[in-house]
Amino acid sequence: PYRFGYAQITVPCQSVTSPKKSPCRVGVRRKSQEASIDGPYGLKRYSTSEATVAATVGNGQIREKTLTMETLNPQVKAVEYAVRGPIVIKAGEIERYLQEGGKKPFTEVIKANIGDAHAMGQQPITFLRQVVALCTFPELLDSPSFPKDAKWRARRILQSCGGQSIGEEGMFWVDCIRQDIAAYIEQRDQGVPANWENIFLTTGASDGIVSILRLLVSGQAHARTGVMIPIPQYPLYSAAIAEMDAVQVNYYLDEDNCWALDVHELHRAYQTAKEHCQPRVLCIINPGNPTGQVQSKKCIKDVLHFAYEENLFVMADEVYQDNVYAPDCQFHSFKKVLYEMGPEYFNSVELASFHSSSKGYTGECGFRGGFMEIVNLDPEVKSQLVKMLSVRLCPPVTGQAAMDVIVNPPQPDEPSHGQFYKEKGLVLGALADKAKLTEHILNAVPGIKCNPVQGAMYAFPRIFIPPRAVEEAQALGMQPDMMYCLRLLEETGICVVPGSGFGQREGSYHFRMTILPSAEKLKVLLEKVHDFHIKFLNEYSALDEAQRSVS
Repeated sequence: PYRFGYAQITVPCQSVTSPKKSPCRVGVRRKSQEASIDGPYGLKRYSTSEATVAATVGNGQIREKTLTMETLNPQVKAVEYAVRGPIVIKAGEIERYLQEGGKKPFTEVIKANIGDAHAMGQQPITFLRQVVALCTFPELLDSPSFPKDAKWRARRILQSCGGQSIGEEGMFWVDCIRQDIAAYIEQRDQGVPANWENIFLTTGASDGIVSILRLLVSGQAHARTGVMIPIPQYPLYSAAIAEMDAVQVNYYLDEDNCWALDVHELHRAYQTAKEHCQPRVLCIINPGNPTGQVQSKKCIKDVLHFAYEENLFVMADEVYQDNVYAPDCQFHSFKKVLYEMGPEYFNSVELASFHSSSKGYTGECGFRGGFMEIVNLDPEVKSQLVKMLSVRLCPPVTGQAAMDVIVNPPQPDEPSHGQFYKEKGLVLGALADKAKLTEHILNAVPGIKCNPVQGAMYAFPRIFIPPRAVEEAQALGMQPDMMYCLRLLEETGICVVPGSGFGQREGSYHFRMTILPSAEKLKVLLEKVHDFHIKFLNEYSALDEAQRSVS
């Protein structure tokens, strides 16, 4: 019979572990699909399938697992990824509970934890989907329902594929797409030359970032590679550094100056790191994730000068280059600024820049389209990069096709031009409005301070957490902002990610939220945060203190 979610099954113990013929119990937990075998030698947990095997293995032996937490690669255990961490797991549990008829003070979970545009209701760009559909099902090329410019692009991509099918993987990258990307970069950077053979299509930008880091990480003890990353950072970087057993070198963005990058802070971090590792890599995210800032041209120039002086490899994560909302801000690519600094810099500083189909105005995360451009990479090292990428086979060709539409959109004399730019403008205009709305409402909450969301898709507000709440969180063995975000989720259904998952200065607390939900849902979300935060402060009798903390 089922009791408290367990099934009690009686099996003869000689079939499990005991040479004696006394009975033992196998308890199967229905929700987690775990089982425990309770025999004379103690309790041991298995999956239900393992328990079945264990109960039928002869000779009183259970085969031990080769891979356990004790034998697991320690670098894997060191990896953390807050964006899909415990908060999100808890949100999924609450969603299922509500779907099964459970009662909460809210009727839905609003997930603002991740920049997944289509999951938040953003509609796809018609032209992009038309081109990918035609590539996937070429029979549609005869359909009058598709515009001529979409058909022309699809035919061009298919002709560059082996067998004229995107199902092939004989070529690692579709060369005509690499050529289109080079033309796009030259146009974006106002004539700065781009060599298509230095462009590599990747499975999203993250694949390219990890690939470049693998080339750079080496050494032991004091010679281990140090990788300089911004704090707050996107957890891909800390996760990859941990997995590769490199050294994470933190440099802090200036929150009081709208998360600007201060070159003096780079010098401080670099000199400190040299005492225990060899810093070789400088990573920048611009526009910023999770901080939403857009760095100025002067800032970028200072950073590149620093990299030149200290002989650092620069990794420029520029996946949000289309997401700039503040009227006084403009995206400047690191490559263009490097070119403007003159041949001494442009011909020597090693640079890899990254872009993606997942962000921008398309939000096509599922296609896993992306590319990286490398500058000044040693030719022999470039051959090693090609080898390493080849081993992993080609990135999804549908993602490559999606990337082609982004860099090669309809031209003014083509039939899809009007609709394409209307849809693009609506997406980016709505994001700009939601960026302002987020900043305005959050800054009206006592004890919350939010910098302007100049770009990207996120806000990273600072939250005042009363000392009594900090003590309570510490007693529970968790970070104070984790406790705050869990309470927010359980009481309001709002899912955001604690700032501790991205890094923050000691003693400060934040959360990251995306601005992607619809305007109506975003307003509900922000009003719930407003009400929750005031209730939270009143609970710890700290409302007046909170108002002073952000003044």
